[in-house]
Amino acid sequence: MNITKKTMKLFLFLTFAALISKCSSPNEIIPSTTKPSVTITSVPVTEGFDVVFTITLSKPSTVVTTVNVETTLGTAGVSDFTATASTVTIPVGQTAVTINVPTNNDAVGETTETFTLTGSVTSTNTSNTAPIIATGTILDNGNVASVVDFWLTKGDQSVLLQKQNLMLLFGNITNNNQNIEVDESQTFQTVDGFGYTLTGGSAEVINGLNASKKQELLQELFGNAANSISISYLRISIGASDLNSTVFSYNDLPNGQVDISQTMFSLAPDMNNLIPLLKEIVLINPNIKIMAVPWSAPSWMKSTYTSVGSSLVPIYYNSYAQYFVKYIQAMKAQGITIDAVCPQNEPLNDGNNPSMLMSAAQQISFIKKLGPAFQTAGITTKIVSYDHNCDKPEYPIEVLRDATANSFVDGSAFHLYGGNISALSTVHDEFPNKNVYFTEQWTSSTGNFAGDLKWHVNNVVIGSMRNWSKTALEWNLANNPSFGPHTSGGCSQCKGALTIDNSANYTRNVAYYIIAHASKLVPTGSVRIASNLIGNLSNVAFKTPSGKKVLIVENDGGTTESFNIKYNGKWIATSLQSGAVGTYVW
Repeated sequence: MNITKKTMKLFLFLTFAALISKCSSPNEIIPSTTKPSVTITSVPVTEGFDVVFTITLSKPSTVVTTVNVETTLGTAGVSDFTATASTVTIPVGQTAVTINVPTNNDAVGETTETFTLTGSVTSTNTSNTAPIIATGTILDNGNVASVVDFWLTKGDQSVLLQKQNLMLLFGNITNNNQNIEVDESQTFQTVDGFGYTLTGGSAEVINGLNASKKQELLQELFGNAANSISISYLRISIGASDLNSTVFSYNDLPNGQVDISQTMFSLAPDMNNLIPLLKEIVLINPNIKIMAVPWSAPSWMKSTYTSVGSSLVPIYYNSYAQYFVKYIQAMKAQGITIDAVCPQNEPLNDGNNPSMLMSAAQQISFIKKLGPAFQTAGITTKIVSYDHNCDKPEYPIEVLRDATANSFVDGSAFHLYGGNISALSTVHDEFPNKNVYFTEQWTSSTGNFAGDLKWHVNNVVIGSMRNWSKTALEWNLANNPSFGPHTSGGCSQCKGALTIDNSANYTRNVAYYIIAHASKLVPTGSVRIASNLIGNLSNVAFKTPSGKKVLIVENDGGTTESFNIKYNGKWIATSLQSGAVGTYVW
């Protein structure tokens, strides 16, 4: 083919023009660079779990993305979730980050509660210009949270063992309070009970109430009604204590006569008041535990024929052991089970009426007769040594160091008219397989309510329990307005937990509230669990057989104390006035 130069030039021009036209076609768009968008989402959760919010970029960014987030209330209130305000970042190359907002299980039934999480995006690499918003949704789990019941007594007596109308719920709202942390993973001794000594005098004055008032009182003391304090442990005397109207034993003989075989043994002196009342109590609480203790052996068995002081003659040790055997058997025949006995009340006190001296060596010798006598008779009643003040822990230690006596002895009992309550731990630490018991502390007619409340709760209840005691007992349960009856030479200033004013009225005294703060809410079989001591807040914690947790707190300071009760990672905030006692149950 013969193509001219002119034709070739035209061909090349048209081809170039076509290319230019194609490249500049209005139908071809060149994309621009876009910024990622930020969104926030969540899913509903059951109360008690965390609401998880997810903040998401539409695509990875080449720079850090920053978002300020804050929760606001909705139908969910401040007790339903933990308020959050913070800054979160999505790192370079990633597309999402999560925020957890804890929710609380409350005591109110509801189907759905909501709150809002708002995020303000501060990064310039995103396309967002308005806040991002998501709803946190809380679904009711059908369970009621741990509502803490709070029982309060104040030293000024304006509040006396009253349940408070407060909604105390465990949560995790931050505050600056000090913490009492309760830890049920650490366990200590099992509790036998809380109570008093039911003296012969107590029985006499309680029996002086008219029938309806007496039954009302016994139900209050030993029952399980809403107004009951549920006493679970009693101490009684074998024969007379100094808070009986008269001195007697269960085998009294004229000077010069003896009854080695105990054929004359008789409960007759207690058949009018103590034993009938005990029978009524056992009907109300068949599981009540009873410890029995003599103030003296019969006078004819002592080195001097007297009810005051003197000591048991060694030739009568076997006979006196039979006295105990006959006592336990005779009480059993009356329907009264004796859980434990001590050989002697206050064995180093020879000034009471009645009383009897018994050294540690003498007690060891007697226990070596008493233990085998119980075994021969098939008696399982516990033998508890000492039963005197905390200033002589060497006494029970000496008894327990004797291998033979040790084999018969369940543990040791203490009072606190001398020494320090830590003596119980001193004995326990040397003999951790033996029990300790706190069995007596009096309140005086000259004392004052506020001072006695804080000292006794701090030492007798909290102190004894923190030092391994299985019991915490105050002294006399009841007396008349003249602080009687008592023997000649017996205690004339011992103030009962109750004053029986007349046949139709009784008054609750400070010892009533001291014990009630424990007995009402810590039943037999409860186990002490760990709780830390902080500042002026003396405290002790328990887990009951039903699984409830109980914390008793006494403010021993001079001003109101605010604090948290912390349990399983959550807490309640509360406070106690100076000298006040609170029992918390959940």
